[in-house]
This record gives sequence, structure tokens and C-alpha cells, in this order.
Amino acid sequence: MTDDADPQAAIDAQREKHAHERDERVYEHTAGDDREGIPFVGAGPGHPRLLTVAGKELLEDADLVVHAGSLVNSELLEAYCDHAELVNSVGKDLEELVPLMRDAYGDGRTVVRLHSGDPAIYGAALEQMDALEHEGVPTYLVPGVTSAFAASATLRTQLTLNETANHVAFTRPQGKTLDAEDDHIAEFVGMGDVTTCIYLGTHAVADTMDRLVESGVAPDTPVSVVYHASWPDEDIIEGTVGDIGEKIDDAGYRASAMVLIGDAAAGAGYERSYLYGGWANQGDNDTETESPSDDD
Repeated sequence: MTDDADPQAAIDAQREKHAHERDERVYEHTAGDDREGIPFVGAGPGHPRLLTVAGKELLEDADLVVHAGSLVNSELLEAYCDHAELVNSVGKDLEELVPLMRDAYGDGRTVVRLHSGDPAIYGAALEQMDALEHEGVPTYLVPGVTSAFAASATLRTQLTLNETANHVAFTRPQGKTLDAEDDHIAEFVGMGDVTTCIYLGTHAVADTMDRLVESGVAPDTPVSVVYHASWPDEDIIEGTVGDIGEKIDDAGYRASAMVLIGDAAAGAGYERSYLYGGWANQGDNDTETESPSDDD
């Protein structure tokens, strides 16, 4: 691809390739392996200590770090990237980013693409990787801690709780990039035993909650909102479907907050699990008990 080429052609070609064959590297490497190419690293939710060991090592060895702007905590950049050239990707399109990373890698520089959270969740990483791969530049993913996990840790609870929440939904509300028919938040919440984690929706909390009420969701359904989970300015706002929209508006938050809907976010209503209950000690003392399965 030349500098004036359209990355969309490369993405289309790679997407077609994905549909017909699995990359052999899938069977040769596992997550966490050190390998050739440009790593797409999840920076985690914000706190520098929540970066993975693999991510830390890659950043400390990097010559060039292309990062997701203010979505990555500046303290993390200062801690691990102060020796490297830093390029903010905000405001840059693929036509600029792909040649930048390709040429740096081709010149023998160690390049890291740093995304916020985990690139697998609303990260738009694959299109960059496909465009680079089409140019002969190998790439790979390095997982990070997503903000929903940081929020649950802040709230001292679990996203799944026995007899309260058997499922977790990662979702986003309708808006400029998601049509109304593709917004399934009301369906997830309506199931009752789902912890619904809303990304990219801080600006639309009030509208989202109004739609939930219109869909029959009880207004007293608990909602916990964690702004900038794990950052120095982290804030927690508790409420319900009926009042959380007004509370968020009053706080003035328009972005960077994780919205958790359901009883699990409050750590309420759960029952003791089988894992550490009587089930774990079934049988008499002369009989070896069966170990819990991965499903428990």
C-alpha cells in the first residue's frame, strides 16, 4: 500500500480471507506469547498497575507508541513510555496511522499500538491490524483489563452472582453509530438475571433509561455508574433506572463512565454458591469428593 492508497481495499481483502480460512498463527501462539510484529496492547481501565505484565514489558521496549489519546491515563504513559516517541491517534484516520506504523516497523523500530481497556471490546483494532497485515506487517493482540471489570472491583462485587445474575452483557446504546433496532439493552435488562454493562453511553444515560421504562423495566431497578474507573478522579454514582439519568446530568459527565444495571452491581440478593457449600463436602469421610467442574 502506498501512502495515498485506500486502506479500505486492504480491509476488504483481509475480511474476505478471514471468511474462508483461519490464520495458521492461531494454532502456533496463545495470548501472552512473545512474537514478531506490532502488538495491539490493551492499556487497561486507567490505573498503571492494571496494565498486564506483557503490556508493561512491550511498552518498556518500544521505540514508538501510538496511543488512544486521553483515553489512556497520562500516568501510565509517564510510567512506561517516557523513553519512547508518543503519537496520539485521536483525529488521525487509517490513511495516516497505517503508513506511520508500517514505515516505523519497516525501519526496524519497535512499535506498539496502545488501545484503552481491552482491544476486544469496542476497540476498532481489527481494521488497523488487517490493513497492516495486508502490507506484510505482522500484528497480534495483547489483552487488557476492560472497564467493566475495574468498575466491579471498585464496587466490591461480581458481575455474576449465584441466583442473582447468571449472565453478563457488554453493550452500547443506540446513537450515531448504532441503529435503534440494534439496541438490545431493554432485552438484556428485561431478562432479570443479567448484569448489563453499558459502554460508550454516558452522554445518553437519561435517554437510555427513559427507553427502558417505556419497555416495561421497573424504575426501581438498581444502576451503578463508575466514572473513570481506577483513575485518580474516579467517581461512583448510585441510583435506579428511574433517577440515574438526572444524577449523571447533574454530575456533568458526558463520557468515560461505565453503567452497570442489575442487582449484582450492588452485591444484593445473591445466595451462597455450591462451590463452597454442602455440595463441596458431599459423601462420607472415606470417599474422595469430586472436584468442582469449570462450570461451577
